[in-house]
Amino acid sequence: MSQASVVVPFERAPSAEEEAWLGRLTQAPGVAEVLAVTPAAPGPNLRAPNLKILQVPGGRGVKLRAAIPETRAPQVILQAPHTGYDPRDYASVLAPLRSGQAEAVYGNRFGPSRAVGSFRGSVAGRSLRVLSNAVTNLDLSDPASGVRAFDGQALRGLSLTSPDAGIDAELTFKIAAQFYRVYEVPLRYSNPPRRDSPAALLAEARTLLRYAAVNDGDNLHEGYNTLLRMDGAPHYNAWLGRKLRAHLGQRVLEVGAGIGTITRQIEPGRELVVALEVDPFYVAKLQNVFKDRPHVKPLLSGVESADWDALRPYRLDSVVLSNVLEHIEDDAAAVQNFRRVLQPGGRLVVLVPALPALFGSIDQAVGHFRRYTKASLRAVLEGQGFTVEHLEWLNLVGIPGWFMNGRVFKRRAVPPLQLALYDRVSPLLASVEDRFEIPVGMSLMAVARV
Repeated sequence: MSQASVVVPFERAPSAEEEAWLGRLTQAPGVAEVLAVTPAAPGPNLRAPNLKILQVPGGRGVKLRAAIPETRAPQVILQAPHTGYDPRDYASVLAPLRSGQAEAVYGNRFGPSRAVGSFRGSVAGRSLRVLSNAVTNLDLSDPASGVRAFDGQALRGLSLTSPDAGIDAELTFKIAAQFYRVYEVPLRYSNPPRRDSPAALLAEARTLLRYAAVNDGDNLHEGYNTLLRMDGAPHYNAWLGRKLRAHLGQRVLEVGAGIGTITRQIEPGRELVVALEVDPFYVAKLQNVFKDRPHVKPLLSGVESADWDALRPYRLDSVVLSNVLEHIEDDAAAVQNFRRVLQPGGRLVVLVPALPALFGSIDQAVGHFRRYTKASLRAVLEGQGFTVEHLEWLNLVGIPGWFMNGRVFKRRAVPPLQLALYDRVSPLLASVEDRFEIPVGMSLMAVARV
């Protein structure tokens, strides 16, 4: 059986009761080590072969950020310093990690307890639960639980910054932002654990509201906000996926897969989808999303640095780019490379933003070099030896919104409410555009053959 590290951050030096409880933690089955993090030196009775004391002043976040890199076991349990929690729960909390079903497991205090009935928490705690699920798009009954287990590599790979109790909300947000699989299991306990303090609840709420505003999964990626919002437009994405799927074969290279929004639309029924992505942050997400689908192979590489000859053995019959070509400065060289990896008769399917007059602040924020016309897109494809078989405008109705947001209001992302409203009407718009050829649109789709 694999072993776990247990991290327990104390606000003060442990009491005699807490010292005895720590001793029980060290003896729990499957526990390799217990790291007790305290602001002051512990008493002389706090000794055990697999107990490590870290003396770290500061808030909960400071203590956890110091302790997590010190863990060595394949799984890590973050344990609140409340003696009401029972180490016998560790087996069930760790089980989904050890079976490969999850990367994060939250204990649930709100289920029936064998000893004291149900623990309901405060009104503020319940309100925090609603806020947490709204921001993270999870459905946890107890996101503030005092027993949470993580895949050690996943946990140690997170970029954490909160100095106080807000680190609990930050952890939940960033686990969700990385698309890690999250499970929840019921807890049992001999005494009801202490309710969360108002200060801790306030710190978590403040952290959640901050991430709700920026949607920054690792404090570095401005473009993640836009990608995440677009991922939350299911009707629009399903329409794009249907348009692209119709022209793809069985062995597909997707260039610029991002967080997998279009990958999810095109992968069903394919023999192979190679998802090429330049950013390690997004490649990690793709690996998590498609962990159970071996025919999807995320690959870390940029278009300019890709080993195109190494892709030839995949025998690709299709290359697809959805809103990617405009991010490549030398688009002609990129198209030439796509031609190199395609089998004879293979297809290049390209979706790009259209109409140079719409180029504005949102284009700049997400790294666009250009918007295309029919003539300019046809020229870059045919200039590299492709024959354009199909070229059509898409998304007529989106033109006013993009112009107002990017050219008039100088916004750097599409407001989520606007996107949600657009997604509601997109099925109707799609049905109209599927039946009638529109004279212009904010996007162009081209299908070209080698």
